[in-house]
Amino acid sequence: MADDAGTPDLSEPPVPGPEDELPQEQPEDGAPEDRTDADGASRADCDERKEREEREEDGKGYDDLRQVLGQRVYNNFYGVVDASGAAFGFGAAAAPGLAPGFVEPDEVDRALRYYLPPRPCFDDALGTLRSEHLVVLAGPDSSGRGAGAFALLQRVRGVHTGLRSLSPANSLAELAASSALKAGQAYVILDYVGEMNVDAVQAFEIRRLSEELRRKGSYLVITAPEAARRRLALQDHCVPWAAPDPRELFDHCRQLTPQADIPPQVAEELQERVAELRRPADVVAAVTGLADGPDAALKMLRDSEREQVRNWFRAEPSAGDLLPLAALAFLEGIPERNFEEASVLLGMHVRDWEQTGETPAAEPEATGTTALRGVTFEQTRARWKERATGLVRTERRAGPGQDPSRSERRIVFTSPRVRALVIGELHDLYGYELWYPVRQWLSELSQLADLDVRTEVARGVALYARHALAEVDENLLQVWADGFAAQRVTTALTLQFMCDDQHLAPQALNLALSWAERRGPARAVTTAMALTGTLGSLYRLEALNWLWFLTHRGERMAFAARRSLALLLQTAEQDPERALFTLRYVRTRIAETAQRSQARSLALRTTVQLLDAERLEGSGVLAAALLRDVPGSARQLGLLWVSVLLSVCRRGAVRALCRTLADLRDDPSAADAVRALGEAMRGAMTPRQWQALGNDLPQALKHPEYAIPGTRRLAQVLLGSLRG
Repeated sequence: MADDAGTPDLSEPPVPGPEDELPQEQPEDGAPEDRTDADGASRADCDERKEREEREEDGKGYDDLRQVLGQRVYNNFYGVVDASGAAFGFGAAAAPGLAPGFVEPDEVDRALRYYLPPRPCFDDALGTLRSEHLVVLAGPDSSGRGAGAFALLQRVRGVHTGLRSLSPANSLAELAASSALKAGQAYVILDYVGEMNVDAVQAFEIRRLSEELRRKGSYLVITAPEAARRRLALQDHCVPWAAPDPRELFDHCRQLTPQADIPPQVAEELQERVAELRRPADVVAAVTGLADGPDAALKMLRDSEREQVRNWFRAEPSAGDLLPLAALAFLEGIPERNFEEASVLLGMHVRDWEQTGETPAAEPEATGTTALRGVTFEQTRARWKERATGLVRTERRAGPGQDPSRSERRIVFTSPRVRALVIGELHDLYGYELWYPVRQWLSELSQLADLDVRTEVARGVALYARHALAEVDENLLQVWADGFAAQRVTTALTLQFMCDDQHLAPQALNLALSWAERRGPARAVTTAMALTGTLGSLYRLEALNWLWFLTHRGERMAFAARRSLALLLQTAEQDPERALFTLRYVRTRIAETAQRSQARSLALRTTVQLLDAERLEGSGVLAAALLRDVPGSARQLGLLWVSVLLSVCRRGAVRALCRTLADLRDDPSAADAVRALGEAMRGAMTPRQWQALGNDLPQALKHPEYAIPGTRRLAQVLLGSLRG
């Protein structure tokens, strides 16, 4: 792989010094390098101290992020899109095409099983697609735009065809000029949110994209919000989109799924209820629900949860009832004592707002109080039984990792969907007089040290973003992204939770990337934090590309980006395909760099950090877990190890290899994985380098931390492979 003259030789003794440290960025040309302040300290020392403090603060933020992501991964949240906005609140697998990549024909067929083309918009879109090879379906969310895109591409490319989903962050202007478009392909961009560049895409660039698609015999369907119709560049390719008539869709689905006869009265009510539905997915769910009987389907259609929430708000609750419920919408499930403190804080913000002379949100209620030694206390805990009957319940449980004996009372909604419905009603019914103090309150909570509180704040804000994304972005996320580490973590978590809604996921990506460049180092760190977890899982290539870009920025941003890359790999432990994708990506990036260049030094520094990373949940080295559980990882890891072994990062690579072998020593099945690792390394090294590793590794294993019989046996398996 490498010649002896061009790469460091393993037979040479280690070079003293911190092999993982790179020179700090140099001052700009003409900038004084040794100014002093009033205390005599040099400006460089002050800057270095500030940089160190900022990195320490960022490190604490990553500890919080790691804790929350570990809980989400091991509770199987990845790859799941919450359909709590649906009429029935069922969870569902991620919609086909949401994550960029190839969508298998079977997935397309399943998505179109009950599809009914809406007229006349489907015919208009089909005509535009056939003539221009490009069409934009502009319509409301949940109107069947995605299924419509699949159906259109099937019409032009043939039944039972697969397609490729492109990222909603793709630049349409650059798409035509890149090599991404192949001949004879069907492409879709779901929930396109617009260009990331400052300059808007121009009409001539869209025409060029259309011509390139026509030249290659390929087709592209884009789904977008209704606002896309107002974009001049897209006007000629936009088709207004609408959902099919719900009754027609209901009858169409019933013909595809024969059911038992339904009594006339029940059938009449079914038709009436179905006519009120606006989402095609809800109509399909109503038909499939008939398999459990007409009564069960009617119960779902009556949607008792929505009615309960609406009826509660129709009663025009007082502030004494409204504010605690509003607080619970953003702080569900935390210990009751902590919730009470936060709820009182919200009341204080409302009082401060009222004192400005504006119209108050509501007047507090003073009923239900009991005199105790001349002091009046309200029985607030007892009030929950009558305050939100049917919406809220209490339960006892311990916190994560706590002994069950330390369980505490917690107030929760009767279902996750009720929480989303309450936030929706708060948004629809109340204005600035409520939401201004709520935003001030949320901003104060975002700075707290309590990670559970901030996690619930992020979850609630993500639900609120379904109704008021612009407000959430301008008044909360943009401010928090440039705030304290706790606020940046809250922002990153909000974007993760936004990905639970398939229509918000592209918006979350768009927001995260908007802070990556020329928005200051703090916001860039927030971007790096956000591009982990669910967001990095859905848009893996964009996440890796941007994080790799940030590793080449200032030291603070590079530090954050390397931590995020490690987190991405850690969260992929339960997803073998994504883990291999990440390892291959890093290998490719190293191969693109020139020997002895700064880009290569940065790439190798990142690689050592990945090879030495701990597991996200539980003890042990991540590389050992991947070798043990992810088929094919031995080759990828072996080639990465060779890259860093043949560099000044050699000592860090040997240390990571020793830790990995020590972690696998008690696993009887590890020998095969270690042997495969050795074979991959042997094939990428010259005989001289190969022999040098055979000398260095046993010497390193003499360290007390690794000098264990099992570790030495595995090292012999590895070196045996190397020696052939």
